[in-house]
Amino acid sequence: MTTLRTTATCVRAALRLAARGGPALLAGYAVVTLLSGAIPVAAALLTRAMVDGLTGGTAVVGIVAALAAVGLATAVVPLWSTYAMQELHRRITVVAHGELFGAVNAQRGTAVFESPAFLNRLELARQAGDFAPGQIVQSVLLIARSVVTASSLVVSLATVNVAVAAVVLAAAVPALLAQLALSRGRVAMLALITPIQRRQGFFAGLLTTIQAAQEIRLFGAGEHLRRLMQDQQRAAIARQRTVDLTQLRVQVGLAGLAAAISGGVLVWAVVAAGRHAMSAGDVLLLVAAVAGTQAALTSAVEAIADGHEAVMLLGHYRSVVAEPPGLPAPALPRPVPRLREGIEIRDVWFRYGDEQPWVLRGVSLTLPANRACALVGINGSGKTTLVKLLCRLRDPVRGAILWDGVDIREMDVDDLRARVGVLFQDFMRYDLTAGHNIALGDLTGADPARVAGAARLAGIDATLAGLPRGYDTLLSRTYVNDNEPGDPDGGVVLSGGQWQRVALARTLLRQDPDLLVLDEPSSGLDADAEYEIHSRLREHRRGRTSLLISHRLSAIRDADEIVVLAAGAVVERGSHAELMRGGGVYARLFTLQARGYRDATKGDGDAGHAGADFDGSAGDLVAAP
Repeated sequence: MTTLRTTATCVRAALRLAARGGPALLAGYAVVTLLSGAIPVAAALLTRAMVDGLTGGTAVVGIVAALAAVGLATAVVPLWSTYAMQELHRRITVVAHGELFGAVNAQRGTAVFESPAFLNRLELARQAGDFAPGQIVQSVLLIARSVVTASSLVVSLATVNVAVAAVVLAAAVPALLAQLALSRGRVAMLALITPIQRRQGFFAGLLTTIQAAQEIRLFGAGEHLRRLMQDQQRAAIARQRTVDLTQLRVQVGLAGLAAAISGGVLVWAVVAAGRHAMSAGDVLLLVAAVAGTQAALTSAVEAIADGHEAVMLLGHYRSVVAEPPGLPAPALPRPVPRLREGIEIRDVWFRYGDEQPWVLRGVSLTLPANRACALVGINGSGKTTLVKLLCRLRDPVRGAILWDGVDIREMDVDDLRARVGVLFQDFMRYDLTAGHNIALGDLTGADPARVAGAARLAGIDATLAGLPRGYDTLLSRTYVNDNEPGDPDGGVVLSGGQWQRVALARTLLRQDPDLLVLDEPSSGLDADAEYEIHSRLREHRRGRTSLLISHRLSAIRDADEIVVLAAGAVVERGSHAELMRGGGVYARLFTLQARGYRDATKGDGDAGHAGADFDGSAGDLVAAP
């Protein structure tokens, strides 16, 4: 019953998608498909009538005209049905992909995108969305058509010989069981090879993307990666070959069984006709009916098997569509007020999985409203993870984050994020135009003037305005600009520092956020550009609640409070001067950085200039505690 319920649910889901894609087209295709099931029956009956009329001396002009009409329908109906199914399939795919990726986009957090199991299911769901709903609709209608054809022909067979009709019907049972077993094997094979194909795609991407091309060529690693890609490809092919060989053996056996039955019936009919137990018309009807019934039953069995396979694949699709949104949502979300007091991080513990180590261990700190707090720590200390929790991309395992005293889990997550502006350390480089890259930061108010204003604040306006098509220039050479199909370059490639400014402009487009988070905002910039950006940002965040993260300690020394993380815990906090006097972790890191610039100053005049630009004053940078 569970399988039947699942099948019925999937069939309803596929029909719902088809109805959304093209209700009139679906209805027309269904009617024509069912009516076409009567064509073989009409052809067989009219053929017997014509032969009996010819041998009996009666007029057959009307019968011949009817046979001609049936012949025309036999030629035309499949052509229209093929077009209708292809068009319906295209429409279903659009609707299915919209629903699938709508569900993916509805994931409030990022945990699922860090799960290999979910990503494998998502790939199977994407494949299922490409063909499974359309295949189910097609299978249902083909089964219905085959039932109409087979039942009519079996009745005709029974009028000639009941035993022959029973044998033909019985032969369909092993064919059905074999095809269902094959369909289960194909679905199991797809589940096995999906992780392999994803890995193959990873290696193929490395060999074809500009991001990896320079390192691969420098290191001479291309041939090694090609072999790894083909190892994955061969592993997938080996599993596919096993399934295909099994299918070949089974289908050869089924074809032999069908041929034996057809041959046996034909011999029996010829012998019966020789004894005058059957008329010539009966023989023709019997031969045509057996062949038609076998064809109809084979079509039905294949449709059932294909539909069964599509139902199993659609299960992956439905599981992704029904995937819980990840982060629990309150039944009655609290409003997100303008930040007045501040954000409290209270005894927060976090790890990325039950078997994973703790990334944050009882972190407690406060981000007072309208003040700047800085996070300092070596790689892996938990800084970026804390940013994810503040944006509620993940929830703490233990502890809470309070916005003016209210747990952010009690608020609507979209309303909360609308109050936060973030520049992530691993920011995105979108293969879109310059203006579109910035506009993604706030699509509700991304008019050209605001986009240009954000770019000016990030110090990238002049660069973008000077591109071949200004802000409408594609920042990629991966795709041809649809607006300029004749452009052989297909876009412009920015430097790493320029991309960082574009990402910063995207963050700054959101006007007046309650919390501004800048995670390594100048890591890709040279000393002059870094000094310029931090001067601009220092003015921009004046009077704002901000969280600063940087390995370049001179960039955050003016923060109202500096918090030092080590191994996921807060080990120091205070102002720059207080931490330097304390002589702890911060003082050691700052002194190490300062010593590098101070030593360079003694030996190289250019390096000394770089040291001065690092914070605007070499003397301030190397000042003793």
